[in-house]
Order: sequence, then C-alpha cells, then structure tokens
Amino acid sequence: GGGGGGCLDAGGVAAAGGGEPTVAGDGGTRGDTCHLDVVDRWGNMLSATPSGGWLQSNPVVPELGFPLGTRLQMAWLEEGLPNSLTPGRRPRTTLTPSLALRDGVPVMAFGTPGGDQQDQWQVHFFLGVALRAAVRGGLDLQGAIDAPSWHTDGFPGSFHPRGMRAGSLTVESRMPPEAVAELRRRGHDVLVGGAWSEGRLCAVARDPASGVLSGAANPRGMQGYAVGR
Repeated sequence: GGGGGGCLDAGGVAAAGGGEPTVAGDGGTRGDTCHLDVVDRWGNMLSATPSGGWLQSNPVVPELGFPLGTRLQMAWLEEGLPNSLTPGRRPRTTLTPSLALRDGVPVMAFGTPGGDQQDQWQVHFFLGVALRAAVRGGLDLQGAIDAPSWHTDGFPGSFHPRGMRAGSLTVESRMPPEAVAELRRRGHDVLVGGAWSEGRLCAVARDPASGVLSGAANPRGMQGYAVGR
C-alpha cells in the first residue's frame, strides 16, 4: 500500500491582543491561523501556515479560489523605517512554514501558528530534534514538540499596538524550578505560564535511507492531529 503522513494544528496565542486572535470560550476557530505539514512516500513535502483571513476583510478572488493576504498590516505607517508602508517594501512577517534539508534532500516539514512566537518556538523544536538525532541517532518529533518551551517579548511586536516587555521571558511551568531561578538570577524578567501554554507545533519527516515516514502533533492548544495512511 501507499504511504503518506500529515499533521494539522490550529490555535491562537493565549494572551488577548498578542496579534493572533484568542480562541473563543466555546472552542470556536473562526478566522484563526493554522499550520499544515504533509509528506508522501516519494519524499514530496509541504509546509503551510494559512493566515490573514482572521481580519475578515479579504474576500476570496473567484478566479483564484483563495483570498489575498493581509500581512501588510505588519507594515508601519511611520515614514523612514525599514517596515514603512512604501511600494516595493517587504515588511517583516511572522509566517514561517519551514522545511529542513539534509545534503540538499528535504527530510522534515514543520511549523506553528503564533504570531511573533513562531520563529522562537520553531527554533526550540528544531534544536530539540537535532539534539535527539545526535544523541540517539534518530528523529524524535513528538519528544521535541512536548519538551517545555518558552519565548521572549523583548522586541517590539509585529502587530498593533506593537508592545514589548524588555528582558522578558515566558516559560512553561514544567520548566525545572532551578532553571527558572537561574534565569532570574541572570536578570531575566521571567513569567511562568501554564504547563502546556507555549507553542502549537506539528511536523512530518521522511528518512531518506529507509523511506520511513513520521509525524507528530502538539498536545497544547485546541486541535492537533498526526495521521498517516
């Protein structure tokens, strides 16, 4: 039989006003960002982070079948800045669907919703996968996703009102207490969040040598699935 794998994760940032919308109390996902990774038995991979529709202002173009992006909201109206709204500019964007290659061959697709936290959470995950591969000789996608995560708000946010918290570090409560204490001793403004509050990652991978497919999904947030056939 054929082989295939994929995962889907949908979820918003926990804090209201953090750029991405907060999930409604009834679990509603109207207008939310999601992430999807797919790999087939031949090694074709897809990593996508559909977003922008949560502004509810970008209609579907009938001839195209999809809406135009609305990431220009991340441009600044103040003149003279790298992100100023000017023709020809490419403003900073938080969308970071990712592919990892080994010797030029795609081996893993991964990503997450989460505004400015996307790059941060994905770096933690990628380093976790790389460390496990180096130590154990194999990919442990789920272990890297489940590991306690963190992020900083020490840089101005991409979304209005572009707030920041200098020296900040938000960690999950599963982080070892001694690590939290050491971070505070070094001067970090540490906020301890929920046990499973950081990240919405999912990932798929294919071993080029064996052809074995693997997938993993996030236990955090609302919905995360890893499926294969």
